[in-house]
Amino acid sequence: MSIGKFLVAVLVLGCVAPAIATDRPAEQLVRERCRKCHGTNGLSGEAEFPKLAGQNVDYLTRQMANFKTGVRTSKRMRTRVNDLSGGEMRALAEYFSEKPMVPETGGDPVQVDLGRHIYFSGIPAKGVTACTTCHGPQGRGAMYLPRLAGQHAQYLASQLRAFRDHSRSSPNMVMHTVVENIADPEIESVALFLSVME
Repeated sequence: MSIGKFLVAVLVLGCVAPAIATDRPAEQLVRERCRKCHGTNGLSGEAEFPKLAGQNVDYLTRQMANFKTGVRTSKRMRTRVNDLSGGEMRALAEYFSEKPMVPETGGDPVQVDLGRHIYFSGIPAKGVTACTTCHGPQGRGAMYLPRLAGQHAQYLASQLRAFRDHSRSSPNMVMHTVVENIADPEIESVALFLSVME
């Protein structure tokens, strides 16, 4: 092939090659995919859906990737994240992490105190480790460990039960052994304490 024909072929191919897709802005994705369940500012109005405000970026990014790959199962979430790029997932995580968390208010003081005790001291007699070991004294986790402080009590309780019965799982899941001996009233107390934690 002559140099002239080669250059023409390159130009033609360049014209018909598909454009490289660019990441959509996080604000657009929030409006289109996230706000109905999680709220525009990550403060979901329904307790079955987690608050995303103030959550750790690495944790949120990993969870979206887990939903996309099926490591974590949810038909609703799989649909929302299935076509997101890695950059879009990261941008969404950064967007929500910058929003201020607003904790819940109220709750039975006796139950909150029991939850506080379990969170900081665990239940040694039952082999339940103190939650602070991983999630820290302020309940804010770190990197791939989620922030728990201020989260809906109902959502936290449902996730603790899911860990306990192994309906929520992923490789090397530490939470399974942490909560295997915790009772429902203790779960409710820890969840309530965390929901009012700032």
